[in-house]
Amino acid sequence: MAQQKKYRSEYLSFTRRERIGIIAVVVIMMAYPTIPSLFSIFNKPKPVDHAAFEKEIALLDVQEPDSSSAYSKRSYNDAGYIHYQPSEKNYYDKPTRGELFYFDPNTLPVDGWKKLGVREKTANTIQNYISKGGRFYKPEDISKIWGLHEDEVKRLLPYVRIEAKPASLYNKFPDREKPKTYEKPTYTIIPCDVNNSDTAAFIALPGIGSKLAARIVAFREKLGGFYKVEQVAETYGLPDSTFQKIKSWLVIGNSGVKKLNINTATVEELKTHPYLRYNIANAIVQYRQQHGSFSSVFDIKRIMMINDDIYNKVAPYLTVK
Repeated sequence: MAQQKKYRSEYLSFTRRERIGIIAVVVIMMAYPTIPSLFSIFNKPKPVDHAAFEKEIALLDVQEPDSSSAYSKRSYNDAGYIHYQPSEKNYYDKPTRGELFYFDPNTLPVDGWKKLGVREKTANTIQNYISKGGRFYKPEDISKIWGLHEDEVKRLLPYVRIEAKPASLYNKFPDREKPKTYEKPTYTIIPCDVNNSDTAAFIALPGIGSKLAARIVAFREKLGGFYKVEQVAETYGLPDSTFQKIKSWLVIGNSGVKKLNINTATVEELKTHPYLRYNIANAIVQYRQQHGSFSSVFDIKRIMMINDDIYNKVAPYLTVK
């Protein structure tokens, strides 16, 4: 018996703190289903202002055109906001169908265009174009008229008949100048002395401009003159095709070329000649110092560096006196 009492006191009895905890849990479990309804009591939703919402939607539809525009008209709703609707008299409305007949757009007056159903403003534009010398050359040209809609072009195109251009077209417009005709100028080319002519004489030759003329003269000065016409072809930048065109007008005058004395000239003096590079000029001076003065220009052929091609080119510019 004593043992049973001990068992009940240990497992079936609660302390004061445990009893309070059990009561609190039971209260919470009973109150949980009523929590959502408590929110609706203490947190009431704000009323929706439908009028303000409708005003905002109306503002999105408003497009404020020019007050003088002929393409729209205004209407007001109950809230005082403006709605725009297309005007009954719209620029893009289909024009009144007119009478169709064959016509020449180059001679048709304004009344004729209006009779065809074309707007008066467009008809005046066409007449203004014609009065200033404009002309339609083929039926499809009417599609270029400003203000003439595509459907109008399709309606009128089968009835366009353009007459041939009159021979006295410019007599119809006395204020309009006749086109000027230009004749290609002809030049009389005179023979050009390659050793005495200036740049102006070379420029007169076909295909020779100021730059080429200046180069020919500069090359001539460096050489000391030309001894044959073919040397002009060696000018820097002168195409062979151009030289062949002018060759028949080139002549050699009586004036001789400037010569270099190979017995007295220095390396610096010799190497300035276009046909004598530094190594050749130096070889001539070295040979002269070792073997004495040259007795003739032909003696330079003893120098191994000077072959027949170099000798034939440079010999006319050398002397031993």
